[in-house]
Amino acid sequence: MAEIVSTEVAVELVQAGEVIAYPTEAVFGLGCDPHNEAAVMRLLAMKQRPVEKGLILIAADYSQLLPFVNDSAIPLERRAKIFSSWPGHISWVLPASPAAPRWITGLHQSIAVRVSTHPVVRALCQALPGPLVSTSANKAGEPAITVASEVLQQLGGDIAALVAGELGGAVQPSQIRDAISGQILRS
Repeated sequence: MAEIVSTEVAVELVQAGEVIAYPTEAVFGLGCDPHNEAAVMRLLAMKQRPVEKGLILIAADYSQLLPFVNDSAIPLERRAKIFSSWPGHISWVLPASPAAPRWITGLHQSIAVRVSTHPVVRALCQALPGPLVSTSANKAGEPAITVASEVLQQLGGDIAALVAGELGGAVQPSQIRDAISGQILRS
């Protein structure tokens, strides 16, 4: 059964290829090292989510996302809107770098990313140093979890740990917008 751990312990677990749960701005998330295909596949199995859908990456700053993003393909006229929203509660679907793993992008030529304001997320990403997979801590189609004890009850046998911390106070998961069109994909 998973335990509640410090950020430092959680970083060691992620580096060892484990899947963790952690607080975000609105809900608890599941995360792992996006470079570790086996960890991502375990996370997807926990969620019962197909790899084809792709996953969001969350970071402490945009530079951590650059290996996964085709930065030069972001239109100049869209850049101010994207970067002025970060750190914040908006995830943007950006053109994916050719180096972005298919287990993260799924069937897409794009990748969903966010620079978070949440102190636990920022501490995790700064210590790793790099982005973290970020998907809600629940099975596909089930409601997102907003109470730590529910994370442990529902996923405690599957995750390595739950990082100590409170949710950030947002009432819904991050809005997702398409960087090229500006279209809201999830409000």
